[in-house]
Amino acid sequence: MTVSRLFSLPLLALAPLLLAACGDEAVTGDVANGEPLPVVAAPAGSSWAQKVTVTDEGGYLIGNPDAPLKLVEYGSLTCPGCAAFAGEAMEPLMANYVNSGRVSFEFRSFLIHGPIDLALTRLIGCSTPEAALPLADQVWANLADIQMRQQAAQPALASINSLPENQRFVKFAEVLGFYEFFAARGISEDQARTCMADFAALEKLDKHSTGYANDGISGTPTFVLNGNKLNAGSWAQLEPLLKRAGAR
Repeated sequence: MTVSRLFSLPLLALAPLLLAACGDEAVTGDVANGEPLPVVAAPAGSSWAQKVTVTDEGGYLIGNPDAPLKLVEYGSLTCPGCAAFAGEAMEPLMANYVNSGRVSFEFRSFLIHGPIDLALTRLIGCSTPEAALPLADQVWANLADIQMRQQAAQPALASINSLPENQRFVKFAEVLGFYEFFAARGISEDQARTCMADFAALEKLDKHSTGYANDGISGTPTFVLNGNKLNAGSWAQLEPLLKRAGAR
């Protein structure tokens, strides 16, 4: 779906979609029982959890880029299951697995809820790569409030389709109060408006998400380890698989 077509969706119907298409992804992958992997030291004076790069696939990779275990999460910034995972998993995942150098973690934003996912994904990427995942955590921690804002703003959203393409997302973020939300977290309104006006960057994010769908991703959160989908939708299900693969 192109960015232009994202705004051809009935925006008034987006609120109910916030609870759709997210939850545990039904997959059949398994993890072979691997030998314990050695710890890989981070560069002197740093930790692996401090190393963040943007990947060619449009994700944010945290940790050792050469880690033998490469964990990818396909998640939505408006997905309650992804919010629950972030709250439960990020601290132990970073402390016990990423910082060991044995596991890298990459987050890829899957735009299952159209314009709102695209706007939030653009805004978490509006600062440095290191800021993206902490900003995503802030979105997830405030997801209920964001949902209520979206529902309350439905009458105002109805007129956005009439604006020129390069103004639609600028106005969309304004109506939903995203400029104030991100300004309180280090991204100025001018900076955020510039990001939302960057139509090429929005199209690139949409293209990445379309690629994920073409690769068989259909729901969130979906976890992939070394190219294999995992039968896991929560930290309680995922952690044993990391240990089994050798992160122990």
